[in-house]
Amino acid sequence: MAVSNNITACITLLALICAVPVIASGIWFASAQGEECARLARWPVAILGGLLLLAALAGFVGAYWNRRRLLAFYLCAMAVLIVLLIVLLVWAFAVTRGSGGYAVVGRNYDDYRLDGFSMWLRGYVSDDPDRWEKIKACLAGSNTCKKLAQERAFTNADRFFQSHLSPLQSGCCKPPSVCGFGYVSPTVWTNPSHPAADPDCGLWSNDPARLCYECESCKAGLLEALRDQWHKVNIALIVATISLVFLYLVGCSAYKNAQAASLFRHYKW
Repeated sequence: MAVSNNITACITLLALICAVPVIASGIWFASAQGEECARLARWPVAILGGLLLLAALAGFVGAYWNRRRLLAFYLCAMAVLIVLLIVLLVWAFAVTRGSGGYAVVGRNYDDYRLDGFSMWLRGYVSDDPDRWEKIKACLAGSNTCKKLAQERAFTNADRFFQSHLSPLQSGCCKPPSVCGFGYVSPTVWTNPSHPAADPDCGLWSNDPARLCYECESCKAGLLEALRDQWHKVNIALIVATISLVFLYLVGCSAYKNAQAASLFRHYKW
């Protein structure tokens, strides 16, 4: 192989490696269902990662065996896929901007409401009742609130108020703090002092199968958990995007040099 082809082969191999974290993030995002019982945009990340891998593989084969058409396909396909990756990142940041969490005096955890989230996220849990019914059934059957109820460290209200709760635990397993319920246990509360302070106050139930799963705060807690998921995925996507853009620019330069060298040899002979 010519020097330029060697460089291009190395670059496409690195691009192939860069596609791996995108695929890994996509597979985790699409298949690993945790306590959130939901996934936003389950498959686009995995599909995009797979396409990046195929394009990089085609580029490597084209560079290693000097197949110019494969190299040209690699450059065109990678340009399109990088643009799609950037679009996905912009969409993710736009959709997950803002948070519904707010601090409560005397509490070490946040409470949650829907107002702080983007319209798209609010629509995800509010526009389709059937979707929320499925999520709610999953949450009720999960260990999210069961583990909290069995926690022996919360022997009194002060210990509970100073604990660190996940967004789902805060939103779904207890009533909103503004209601002024009296603490009995993490999932048992009585005698609200401000029952009209929030519509969720009337939706709270000490029944383990109901708790606050119908509450807006539960939907908000779910969205906060999904935001955390996307922020983790975004880190891998940002690193992969920056690396792929750099490798693509270097690859274009190496490809042009290879073309120029080939043309020079043609006229030389």
